[in-house]
Amino acid sequence: MSPEHYFSPQPSTPEKRRQISVPLGGTVHRLETSGGIFSPDRIDKGTAILLGGVPDPASSGNLLDLGCGWGPIALSMAMASPEATVYGVDVNERSLALTRDNAATIGLKNVVVALPESIDPAMTYNTIWSNPPIRIGKEALHELLLLWLPRLAPGGIAWLVVQKNLGADSLQKWMIGVLPEDWTVERVSTDNAFRILRVARPEAS
Repeated sequence: MSPEHYFSPQPSTPEKRRQISVPLGGTVHRLETSGGIFSPDRIDKGTAILLGGVPDPASSGNLLDLGCGWGPIALSMAMASPEATVYGVDVNERSLALTRDNAATIGLKNVVVALPESIDPAMTYNTIWSNPPIRIGKEALHELLLLWLPRLAPGGIAWLVVQKNLGADSLQKWMIGVLPEDWTVERVSTDNAFRILRVARPEAS
């Protein structure tokens, strides 16, 4: 799937919704998906590795799914932390509508979906989970991460899953170079050629 296909505000393909069965939060759910978004037929391998390989998100405050697609990460965060507010952010308006509707299907009331520009730039997040859109290109990816990673709250942690052969190691090195020196950027695991990277902002002094 080309970047234009799922990283565009309005996909060029007609919307044709369909249901898929997916395991989230220990239960199989029937959720809606559509063409013109990322991984419309299943939970992609990288997202599955992220969901199975990171600790629970913060139990309260604001949580962020950066590039929410049809919602598997945002929905999982919302189920794990019902007292938190989960923001699902995507430039693809079809993805946002699907995440909103899928949250309603499960009965989750703590999910907010939004275009990036509609989010208050002063808002900070206790936890960020993301399977970032590597295929948009290095420059655009760096711009995206530099916009959102600095919004981690003091003591906050971001977890990113990145395929090794798509530049996980070089991305880790780049983040070490551009984020504040007292932040921690580390690789915590490798699973099926995917790296899970952990970015931690220190507690306020």
